[in-house]
Amino acid sequence: MLLERKCRFGVLVLVLMLMLGFYGAGGWGEVDSRPPDVTWAVPFFELPERAELCGEAAPLWSADVRERFDREFTIVTQSHAQVYLWLKRTERYFPWIEKQLAAWGLPDDLKYVAVAESDLLPWAVSHAGAAGPWQFMADTASCYGITQSAAIDERYDFEKSAVGAFGYLKNLHGMFRNWTLAIAAFNCGERRIEAEIGKQRAKSYYFLKLPQETERYVFRILAIKEVLEHPEKYGYHLPKGAGYKPVIFESVKVSLPGPMPIALASESAGVSYRELKVLNPCLVSDVIPRGDLMIRVPEGRGKRFEKEVEVWKSTFKPSLVVHKVSPGDTLDSIALKYNSTRQQICNWNNISGKKIRIGQMLKIYR
Repeated sequence: MLLERKCRFGVLVLVLMLMLGFYGAGGWGEVDSRPPDVTWAVPFFELPERAELCGEAAPLWSADVRERFDREFTIVTQSHAQVYLWLKRTERYFPWIEKQLAAWGLPDDLKYVAVAESDLLPWAVSHAGAAGPWQFMADTASCYGITQSAAIDERYDFEKSAVGAFGYLKNLHGMFRNWTLAIAAFNCGERRIEAEIGKQRAKSYYFLKLPQETERYVFRILAIKEVLEHPEKYGYHLPKGAGYKPVIFESVKVSLPGPMPIALASESAGVSYRELKVLNPCLVSDVIPRGDLMIRVPEGRGKRFEKEVEVWKSTFKPSLVVHKVSPGDTLDSIALKYNSTRQQICNWNNISGKKIRIGQMLKIYR
């Protein structure tokens, strides 16, 4: 039996060897080392032969410029989920941005700066502390009338931060007379761009040695523009109605004698705490601070909200907090801490001028 099994196994091996030899010799078909004609799962896209931003053409004749653009173009075209999210969000935000850019007399391409900065997310925050859809740093935001306090940060307000960004970009273009340099300065600051132009004796963004993030910045915007302007060319198709619709709301002006809890305000408007915060991303604490403010509520809830706020105001009683002045305190820093103003603190404490002393006890009404 054992010998019989060995013979059968030997015959089977011999048959297999002959079959393999037959295939290799071209009997039933040659072994083809070439890849089959299939549709690749990860497609390859040729780099566009031309790219321009705000009417300024990128010098793609330069091998270095072309390769740097190719890097960002490849990353963007292959970022499938992100591109679809951009396409959905552009339906919500681009119509408003485009209208405002036209009113400011600014290039329409600047709308892609917001995509590169924040992915069109109002609550975006960078590791460096830049915030909002246009990623303003605190100091720059203050220069463009964007309010910031412990309870309010207008960098997160899409409309107010956009107006600040348009003003800043317009000033930068006036400084450099070139949009790519202006956009680069929006990323790393005008002082850095001015210093590098002077040191390197080059006036083109594309041929300046800049911080790595800034060196990639304009190329990323160029890639975003190319894909969002021609999505189907790169395999993206967003069905009609699949994008995010613009948010419809009412703006209600309130004049509050003190901080109103957002939980109470949301109940007054008949919405959830989350919904009121999403509609008003600039409200960064748990209260609406004292003073005159415009609060957004869902369409149809404005009258109810106004009525409930008036009821709350009639029962409001301010609480007194005493602040002991510490080294480094200023009237402005104290006002920021308590969601107040310098003038209010001066009025409450009979202070004339700006001088306060260490150890001084200040009355703060909240």
